[in-house]
Amino acid sequence: MPNDSSSEAVELDRIDQAILNILAVDGRVSMTSLAEQVGLSKTPVLARVRRLETEGVILNYRASLSPSKLGCSHVAFVETRLLDTREAALRAFNAAVVKVPEIEECHMIAGGYDYLLKVRTRDIAEYRRVMSEKISSLPHVSSTSTFVAMETVKETALTLS
Repeated sequence: MPNDSSSEAVELDRIDQAILNILAVDGRVSMTSLAEQVGLSKTPVLARVRRLETEGVILNYRASLSPSKLGCSHVAFVETRLLDTREAALRAFNAAVVKVPEIEECHMIAGGYDYLLKVRTRDIAEYRRVMSEKISSLPHVSSTSTFVAMETVKETALTLS
């Protein structure tokens, strides 16, 4: 997912919010059905969706995959500390993280460590391999601490209230 933190917030009315909430749950909804659900005709809804795409509010459309059906339901969260947090070191770390497919999410954190990684693997043995061969050798890593998720209680798409 692209980093959109530098973007300015976009003004959204209640219809834009309704459109976004529907698309967040069902990105394959037809424009006709979407229009019916928000109480507009198809043409203005399509124009709103295109505007939301152009403004970068809608980043992409994708399928939600079942980790257990695909054999990768082991989730670990890894607190990562770096030896160097100057800009060049952060850029090197960020560029390397993007290349590791098992790292599903990477967040720079303000606190007792520098980054929080969400790592998804087949099992603990594969996680151990990914940790020793990939994560530990990322640029500037000084230490890590792993927390294994026993169960996912909630994992949803972003919706607006």
